[in-house]
Amino acid sequence: MVQVATSISTISAEADIPVQTIYSAFGSKARILDKITELWMSETQTTTSRAAAYLPEPDPARQLKMLAELNRRQMQVGSDVVVIYQEAAASDPQMAETLRNVLAAREREIRKLIDALVPRLRSDLTVDSALDLTLALTLPELFRLLVVERGWGHLRYEAWLANTLVSQLLRD
Repeated sequence: MVQVATSISTISAEADIPVQTIYSAFGSKARILDKITELWMSETQTTTSRAAAYLPEPDPARQLKMLAELNRRQMQVGSDVVVIYQEAAASDPQMAETLRNVLAAREREIRKLIDALVPRLRSDLTVDSALDLTLALTLPELFRLLVVERGWGHLRYEAWLANTLVSQLLRD
């Protein structure tokens, strides 16, 4: 895994690619991370348009299950990428801004789903509180705890997340 303090020279040595080639191709560690992220989203097919695919689904429980599946796919392939972003953001203002933008875009997409669920939300929930619950339950740290540290299988995590989202957000 690339750490915050990892230099382009270290990346060059690990990849067996000359430093100048890396600078010519990417220019910076931030650009390398951008490319990794692009490949991650492509591999998991988790673009914004895919995220919006659950909006026309008429069944609210199915919508939340689709969100759980999307979250599992993203985390299964890219939880390490998230950690790299978090570590980089701790020491690099540009990366911190990038991470804020990514998280804001994620929140906007999830809010669209929550807005669509309003007629079926539990009566004690507001849109904001439902959004808070959804953001908390889909945190990368929760995925890492359950799957990486506790040994849950990916599909067990997805089923748990789907069931938890449904039980926490929707009326009976």
